[in-house]
Amino acid sequence: MAGKRGTELQGKRIAVLMTDGVEEVEYTRPRDFLEQHGAQVTLVSPKHKGEQVQAFNHFEHGNRFTVEMNVRDALPADFDALVLPGGVANPDQLRLSKESIALIREFGRERKTIAAICHGPWTLIDAGLAKGKHLTSWPSLEQDLCNAGADWTDQDVVVDGRLVTSRKPDDIPAFNDAILKQLAPAANEERRAA
Repeated sequence: MAGKRGTELQGKRIAVLMTDGVEEVEYTRPRDFLEQHGAQVTLVSPKHKGEQVQAFNHFEHGNRFTVEMNVRDALPADFDALVLPGGVANPDQLRLSKESIALIREFGRERKTIAAICHGPWTLIDAGLAKGKHLTSWPSLEQDLCNAGADWTDQDVVVDGRLVTSRKPDDIPAFNDAILKQLAPAANEERRAA
């Protein structure tokens, strides 16, 4: 089945919505994984195309990444899924961006896959997508998510319909596999059978 690697997500387009303060590995590792499986990934941000997003490795400055699309130009119809990395400052700033919250809300309305990790699920509250959902997140978000009507669980990955959530960088392998399963269920079944 190794020959199939790189083709499961061929033709799939995935938006990663983020801004300054993103946890670097929660962006780079899912992006690398998705691209290795054939997806086209676009860094979407409230910042303008060509500007830089400052990533962090916990509390230390990490690398900078170039914005590939302004959130105002992003339409759910152009993408198959939305990935929401964490880091504390990143989702906190996205919550103040009306365009970012509107984009997340529209992905939810169109029943497209939304995958949020660590502090990323915070934005689901503002987008009105947490109520009645089974979710996980970084532990400090538990009360916020429960107050918004979610059922919170301490697990490496939780899938509720088209929502995929994980807790922390250690959960990235399970997070990536859950996204793959959402976007290429047939390929995933073949991989498991091999």
